[in-house]
Amino acid sequence: MAKGATKAGAILVRVVSTLDTGFFYVKRKNPKKMPNKLEFRKYDPRARKHCLFVESKQK
Repeated sequence: MAKGATKAGAILVRVVSTLDTGFFYVKRKNPKKMPNKLEFRKYDPRARKHCLFVESKQK
């Protein structure tokens, strides 16, 4: 299991900005409880505004 994902069955996923700035957040997700992809509206400091962040593969 990935380091930092301490809850049972949780994995770490990367949510990437849809503005293609390259900025991302790392979130913890339980795939059994939430099988769909995560989407958040959060602040992108490189674009200096709020935008949609969607889940992508963790490298």
